[in-house]
Amino acid sequence: MEYRALGRTKEKVSTIGMGTWRMGSYRTPAEKEGQVRALKRGIELGINLIDTAEMYSSGKSEEVVAEAIKNQREQVFIASKVSPDNLHHDDIIKSCSASLKRLGTSYIDLYQVHWPNPKIPIGETMSAMEELVRDGAIRYIGVSNFSVAEAKEAAHALSKNDLASNQVEYSMSNRYVEPEILPYCAREKITLIAYSPLARGQIANSVPSAILRKYNMTPAQMMLNWVTRNDQVVAIPKAAAISHLEENASSISVRFTPAEYATLTKG
Repeated sequence: MEYRALGRTKEKVSTIGMGTWRMGSYRTPAEKEGQVRALKRGIELGINLIDTAEMYSSGKSEEVVAEAIKNQREQVFIASKVSPDNLHHDDIIKSCSASLKRLGTSYIDLYQVHWPNPKIPIGETMSAMEELVRDGAIRYIGVSNFSVAEAKEAAHALSKNDLASNQVEYSMSNRYVEPEILPYCAREKITLIAYSPLARGQIANSVPSAILRKYNMTPAQMMLNWVTRNDQVVAIPKAAAISHLEENASSISVRFTPAEYATLTKG
């Protein structure tokens, strides 16, 4: 597994992480256990970045993560997110406390603002985040779905901490981050966490078959390899099935040539 620095920190997170959207939604105990086993398998493969949120399955996603990381908390880097309606100071403190309880841990490695909320001053939000860092409840501060202007405002509102990351949608079929957000993150050494890197299941079918044959890759592996070609990017594909997770984990075992990346980028 390949690892990259998180923002300006010295933390190393796996280039391919595990997203947990819709995890925690299950009809049977066996289905839940399958989700837990998939996350455990990812950890075995060297994936240390697990991303969740209080919003996912009404908190049950965090509970699934808690079962997966039991007795191996120090081997993983847990990222969670506070919902946009909970960005007032006291609400953030309460949300973090509830997430910690569901996750079964005393700290969250990366705590992110899930979506911006223009009705709540970002200064109030970032003040609460820094308070959580000071108290040891969280280690690093991130945002999600923030534009460059919103990320700048968030970063400027922090007095003692750096903005570590911005989690945004990014895939071969959704490249809206490339003109402004990705260059800004690169300049400021902010990690871009790419969610839905497999385009919500719309796997690219116009992939040069020669590249797939050369590297013995599936289209999904090629998409993950492509989206993480920039050192500033890590990706968090969802993988509720062990077979998909193993496929994702091996997607960056080799890297394409610059000319091949250029060919794929041109589409």
